Amino acid sequence: MNKKNNRSGIGNNSKSDLLEESLIDPSRRNLLKGAGLVGAAAVSTIATSHVIAADSTNTNSNSIATAPREALEALTAEEAETLAAICDCLIPSDEHGPGAREARAVHYIDKSLASHNSGARHNYSVGLNAINEFARKTRGKFFSELPLDQQNSILLALQANKISGFIPNGSGFFNMLLGHTIDGTFCDPYYGGNQDFVGWDMLRYPGIRLGASEADVSAGASLPPNHQSAYDHSTYTKLADNSLTGAEGGDGYA
Repeated sequence: MNKKNNRSGIGNNSKSDLLEESLIDPSRRNLLKGAGLVGAAAVSTIATSHVIAADSTNTNSNSIATAPREALEALTAEEAETLAAICDCLIPSDEHGPGAREARAVHYIDKSLASHNSGARHNYSVGLNAINEFARKTRGKFFSELPLDQQNSILLALQANKISGFIPNGSGFFNMLLGHTIDGTFCDPYYGGNQDFVGWDMLRYPGIRLGASEADVSAGASLPPNHQSAYDHSTYTKLADNSLTGAEGGDGYA
């Protein structure tokens, strides 16, 4: 594997160097293909080992403009900051386009921990605190304040189960983080991630369609994206919306 240095100020510790032994192919495109995501409209949690996206042109997450703060439903502000840095390591923005940060994967995870993933809330509280404590004790700073090479080295140690204090263990927590980050980057935007359809555009997924003409099928991957959520179609509106429509005398949907 050819070693690359895509960042200034890190010396020889590029992402490719740090992850050389963990990745079969470090490019983000091949990461996504390997995860079976290309052509998929939505993804579920994927327990994948040996995966941290590499070859990013990003600098340390601290140099990225801070996103406007918004109300959190489950995470604390400190937890959200730590998680944002982790997501940025897992699916970074690069020459191919935006990543988990721009897709607002953290927003998706926060919403999910307040709803269908509520059972994982305690695991996140314990795990994110353990990552910060490990970073503080070994590097002198919290995880989000560290340069990218040090953040990646900690995540590699977590993936290899070399850090204690996680539920069920370090590698299990890493796989959960990775799966939820993928979910938040490529989910239907209705659920809080994939902002502005950046995840679907990355995969060249043209969007939800209730029907496809022969010309649409022939266009294949070149079909222009419609940038529509499934819930932009009346057929897929939530039950509460349908009930409201019925109450107002309109036609409801099953």
